[in-house]
Amino acid sequence: MSLQFKIGDNAVYAGSGVGRITAIEAKELCGIKQTFYRFQLFNSNVEALVPVHNPEAKLRPIITRDDAQRVVSIVQKKDVKVDKQTWNRRYREYMEKIKTGSLYEIAEVFRDLYLLRGEKELSHGEKKMLELARGYLFRELQLCIGEETLKTEDDMVSFLGSK
Repeated sequence: MSLQFKIGDNAVYAGSGVGRITAIEAKELCGIKQTFYRFQLFNSNVEALVPVHNPEAKLRPIITRDDAQRVVSIVQKKDVKVDKQTWNRRYREYMEKIKTGSLYEIAEVFRDLYLLRGEKELSHGEKKMLELARGYLFRELQLCIGEETLKTEDDMVSFLGSK
């Protein structure tokens, strides 16, 4: 059995956030023996068992420095047309992007809401979503770039050139 992750690896669980593989366990479910990653979210007591051999399990490695540069490019792109549809429709679309777990999609949500915030007041839900996207970006970029570079979320915003 080849494993994508080993104990101690940092990873991203789509829709939940960044954490660490704390164990690899065999469990029997419905008479079938399966192997799982035990995944512990950072800054939380939340744990998940993620099947090792399940392509739908949205567990992925932390991005690379090259990927981080692409995230910076996405966020810095200011000539995007911000969707003018109703806030609840926009909210649903953005939530779908966040659920993918793709940091590129999350960067787009962050950028779009950040730009929209300059044009009009965001709804309560949009403000919460902006903070959610900002948190996901921060935690993963901090692991990729280094905690000495990104100590706070404000450092991340400066790093991304979003101010």
